[in-house]
Amino acid sequence: MPEQNMIEELFNEEASLTEKQKKILAAAIETFAEKGFAATSTSEIAKKAGVAEGTIFRHYRTKKELLLSIVSPMMAKLIAPFVIKDLNKVLNRDFGRYEDFLKAVIENQAAFLKKNMPLLQILIQEIPFQPELKEQFKEHIAKKILERFQKIIEHYQKKGQIIEAPSYSVIRMTLSSIFGYLIARYMIMPEAKWNDEEEIERTIHILMNGLSPR
Repeated sequence: MPEQNMIEELFNEEASLTEKQKKILAAAIETFAEKGFAATSTSEIAKKAGVAEGTIFRHYRTKKELLLSIVSPMMAKLIAPFVIKDLNKVLNRDFGRYEDFLKAVIENQAAFLKKNMPLLQILIQEIPFQPELKEQFKEHIAKKILERFQKIIEHYQKKGQIIEAPSYSVIRMTLSSIFGYLIARYMIMPEAKWNDEEEIERTIHILMNGLSPR
């Protein structure tokens, strides 16, 4: 049986949702991901959902409330566990080299991004502009992942594979490089002729050049 994505899990978790609400939420997710929150109108969402615009406002008072109803209630009980559970497939393994760990993280997150693209696009686009989402992301995802990453960085530092620098600096450089590649690959220029294997190797090579002890 194929593994569900976060949108399918979202609908399964919220048993109280009516069919119209599911259609509205599905249409909102698709449109917010495609155009961004600011550029999306409720009339577009209503048209895509096949409902009257007034139906949206019977369930959600504003467009922002609609956005938050998609992401906010799900951050703690669905999105965060989903993200952490998937990333733990890598974090719980013991790799002999830091570069092997990096490659596994990139491949893991690429697969996760492809499977959950619309919802993750909304998160990436809107977290910088929505204080509520930013706080929830920091509380339920960032803190937990950063704590795990810190221990992993310290492990490879003790093995002499990474420079003796503050772990938060190593994490910042590592995650900036990884997610810079993933966002360019799957969101900014997905139509480009990418050689994924080569790009991943280049990303790791550049990172290790900066992080390896001299």
